[in-house]
Amino acid sequence: MRARQDFFFVRVRVVCGRYIHFEYFDFFFFARALTSCNKDPMSDQADAKNFSALGICTPLVRALRMVAINVPTPIQSACIPAILEGRDVIGGAETGSGKTLAFALPILHNLFKDMVGGYAVILTPTRELGVQLHEQFLAVGQGSRMGLKCALVLGGMDMTRQANELGEQRPHIIVATPGRLVDLLSSGAAQEWGLERCKFVVLDEADRLLSPTFAPALAYLFSILPPAHMRQTLLFTATLTPEIERLTEKTPEPGKLPPLLRKIDMDTSTPDSLIQQYTLVPSHMREPYLVYLLNNPPCENKVKVHAELSDVYRTHKAPKIKGGEEPSFPLTIVFVSRCKNAELLSRMLTELGIPNVSLHSMLPQFTRLHNLQMFRARRVPILISTDVGSRGLDVPDVELVVNWDVPAAWEDYIHRVGRTARKGRRGWAVSFVTEHDVELIQAIEAKIHKRLDELELPEAQVLDRLSHISAAKRVASMELHDEKFGEQRERNKRKAKIAQGGKRSKHKLSASSTNEP
Repeated sequence: MRARQDFFFVRVRVVCGRYIHFEYFDFFFFARALTSCNKDPMSDQADAKNFSALGICTPLVRALRMVAINVPTPIQSACIPAILEGRDVIGGAETGSGKTLAFALPILHNLFKDMVGGYAVILTPTRELGVQLHEQFLAVGQGSRMGLKCALVLGGMDMTRQANELGEQRPHIIVATPGRLVDLLSSGAAQEWGLERCKFVVLDEADRLLSPTFAPALAYLFSILPPAHMRQTLLFTATLTPEIERLTEKTPEPGKLPPLLRKIDMDTSTPDSLIQQYTLVPSHMREPYLVYLLNNPPCENKVKVHAELSDVYRTHKAPKIKGGEEPSFPLTIVFVSRCKNAELLSRMLTELGIPNVSLHSMLPQFTRLHNLQMFRARRVPILISTDVGSRGLDVPDVELVVNWDVPAAWEDYIHRVGRTARKGRRGWAVSFVTEHDVELIQAIEAKIHKRLDELELPEAQVLDRLSHISAAKRVASMELHDEKFGEQRERNKRKAKIAQGGKRSKHKLSASSTNEP
């Protein structure tokens, strides 16, 4: 058994400029994650297919068996044959349904026939999802002994080093965030590893990538990629919007068929095994309600925290665990809308002795990956995250999701609560509804066709530690103030606004001058 395990624990050099060593718990995490996506409750039916019947080659089927994946999920059965036939595909299925393998397997199957660099480009909206996709491609590729080279191109890392390593490695698969890939291509650093031979382009979390935020980057990328009739384009998402569905109605380019739409279980936006609740909370009193909820969760499974825990995010301040006690908390993700609030909440909980890590865009990339790894490995039971952690991240054992802020978009709510209750598991989602959020939560209920149940928390017990919690919040606020947290970003925003205003004024001035007699 050890020999088989060692086959997966290779030391891989990726283009983020660091060596990533896959620890033993990483293998078991990805085995659980991939397997959890493929435990089809209908797998005992006589008409259930296997991957060989879908057309996947034997080495890949063998690699899947090594991680106990034998039966394809509905989204995989629906998409894999169409992709192998050369069709463009739009795939929609609920979170945790195995969408990654639905496009990864046919790409790797075709790559066996033509092992060329730049064969497929996988675009993702967040760095954390990119890391997960990269590791899942490697897990299957290494298991098939195909010599797969997969590159990870993310922001927050040395771009020169990334360009050099891409030129040396000439990877078959490039997993990237659009912005950094555009930076590398536009800088002229792609002469040795260009995308002229790209056969597959995948937009994972397509609803997010097709938003105006990514429009300029995508327009540039598609302008230099091979034309549509020379490549396959695959879109996958858990929230299939009408705009994406209408892509099937567009007139295809000559020599190209319109994309196929494959959607599974899209009638209900949230899984039946998810218990969705809300609690009415004054906007200025959410902290004590959160602390009480973490210590008295509705779920039963908890993660014990040991006193020797010393590497919890901020190394200068370990959690204050009282002598001899081993507290336990459910594996929980708390979603917050703003980076500063996420960091403030994380430091406040640390002051109170509640071990946690944070995940937001104002952390260095290395810290973001480290924090996420700590949470995945169950070394820290609580993750305080902005919406960068709401899409695609697969941590099968998450028990509880807390919406500290009710999201403004119902799609974001679906992605947040989709981090728990994955593939038939039971999970809880609790939303804090303040006096400002009533209309938002009602709109979400209308979209998901479900009324949330009220979770009543005992006010007297909630407010019992109010003074301690307020003191911890003050300490956390002072730390952020002393560190000038977020000031550089605010200055950059102001500069951008001033520059944009200057361009507009010049445009108006030139327009008025041309209108003068």
